Amino acid sequence: MLKWFNVRNITEAGHTLADQVPQSPVPGANGKQGQLRKARRNAVGDFFRRAGRDPRIVGLNFIKRAWLANSFKWRLLENGVDSETANEWTQTLVLEISRKKSNSPAPDESMPTQLEQPLVSDARRLSALADESYARGAYAEAVTHLQGLVAIKPHDATALNALGAALVKVARYKEAEDCFGKAVRRRSDYPEAHGNLGAVYLAKGQFLEAEVSLRRALKARPADPAYRCNLATALLNIGRLQEARDQFERVLRVAPRHVDALVGKGRIAAMEGRFEQAGALFNQALQVDPGSTEAWAALTGLRTMTSADSAWLERAEQMLARGITPEEEATLRFAMGKYCDDVREYERAFRNYQRANELRKSLADPYRPDATARFANDLIRVYTRESLSNVTTGGSTSTKPVFVVGMMRSGTSLVEQIIASHPQAAGAGELSFWNDVVGKHETVIRREILGEPLRKQLAESYLQVLGHHSGNALRVVDKAPINSDYLGVIHSVFPNARFIYMRRNPIDTCLSCYFQPLSPTLSYTMDLADLAHRYREHQRLMAHWRAVLPAGTLLEVPYAELVSNQEEWTGQIIDFLGLEWDRRCLDFQATPRPVMTASYWQVRQRIYNDSVARWRHYRKHIGPLLDLTE
Repeated sequence: MLKWFNVRNITEAGHTLADQVPQSPVPGANGKQGQLRKARRNAVGDFFRRAGRDPRIVGLNFIKRAWLANSFKWRLLENGVDSETANEWTQTLVLEISRKKSNSPAPDESMPTQLEQPLVSDARRLSALADESYARGAYAEAVTHLQGLVAIKPHDATALNALGAALVKVARYKEAEDCFGKAVRRRSDYPEAHGNLGAVYLAKGQFLEAEVSLRRALKARPADPAYRCNLATALLNIGRLQEARDQFERVLRVAPRHVDALVGKGRIAAMEGRFEQAGALFNQALQVDPGSTEAWAALTGLRTMTSADSAWLERAEQMLARGITPEEEATLRFAMGKYCDDVREYERAFRNYQRANELRKSLADPYRPDATARFANDLIRVYTRESLSNVTTGGSTSTKPVFVVGMMRSGTSLVEQIIASHPQAAGAGELSFWNDVVGKHETVIRREILGEPLRKQLAESYLQVLGHHSGNALRVVDKAPINSDYLGVIHSVFPNARFIYMRRNPIDTCLSCYFQPLSPTLSYTMDLADLAHRYREHQRLMAHWRAVLPAGTLLEVPYAELVSNQEEWTGQIIDFLGLEWDRRCLDFQATPRPVMTASYWQVRQRIYNDSVARWRHYRKHIGPLLDLTE
């Protein structure tokens, strides 16, 4: 069965065994299905009996048997064996080995349905070892023990939840999500698994899914502050600021020193421009827990750091040295990058940003350049000048919607704030409406323009959404950058809507994306080559929309010209929207409204040009971006 075996290659041994399991009827069996199945079953049974008699396997201690079983199971899954069969065969292998080790009688040919005593003993020891490893912070070691436990007890929700929790600690989020998902399917009333699944969704930027899981956890455990704080954070990222505030305050009424709730309220204060209060809340959290990486990192977002703040960097480095989770390190590294950039230590800044993005990649699904290009191709093919001109009736003639679009970090938040400073306009932030529409109707959208009944339905729904943000405003800004991909779709629904496209130096734009802890759903922002590809596809689509949209529909605003000639360009923007000039738009930084993007500090400042040509400080590090042109 195995020609070699030692501690260093237990994983390879498990793979070898899995590759040798008979996957098809044995030679010489006739064509009758029943006989074929029996021949295969006999061959599989004989395989496991022979494996169980191999003295090199029988001699393994229970930890090594667990390692072997885990590698065996995952190789089966890689080979296309379904999950149920893989679990069954893994348990059979472990049972055969355990029986031989304990000199049990020869097994029945049927598959086992109960764990026998040797397996129960192994499971208990693995569970105890995992607990001990977890308690001393040896999370990778805990993962190994718990994988062995799950190999023995693949349907045990408690074991699956424990393995998921350990996987989170070593940033293996996709595997953790799978474990928590299996746990809640085994036990739908398992609040810990629902709460953990919600936390993983939250870390991955899947905020709607996080809300569902966390509400299920809270239904069973309404007093749990961790579940409630995570729910508040999900709501905050969805844009439901008041609901998020209410959830944080509920926690603080019961536990006034709860660190996560204090940090959450601090984030809301910062978004609302109350920076002094935000700093007080972050510092209050640090008094309770001096090791709170989130609170310490958040302080850098409240102002420009200077060399006089060197104590901040020293303490951040001490936090790294003591050992923290990958997610905590990424949060701290982004803040350290900002500090170093602020004090003009560009080499050190880039190293921190690079490390932060490498850590966050474990949260994200890989960027798929081919899929991005195919999507752009389909929209360009469907939404032509001719096809759009043939849409004689849109979903609505309303002029209320205004779409400020562009790549992220191109100045969209700044322009939204300028417009929202007008007394007849409002800013709705980054609405997910059109991204959700495209996700739901993608097959049709990629084939043809949506039919009139659906367009009218979408128009009515969207105007209701805008109504929640606008009161009696004549114009309401939706500044979701992703909408730049969907201008043809949106125009077919709102032919009188106005689009403002922010055009910033592409290298500055992409570098600014790389320097921000954006949602893990935007995985292309974590790699410079992916950013370059995504930007080129963005440029290709925008060139198409310029060519096919009717004249007067789209206004391009160059970011560099806006910051160098604020009054002229502000006047053009307001005139383009059909509004009367109002000087308050020049003093946008004084407008009291929440800004729920990474630009919440910048838009509270007067216009400055420090971000123009910023990329030159990082030229030697950003090779994949250097060929980008406007």
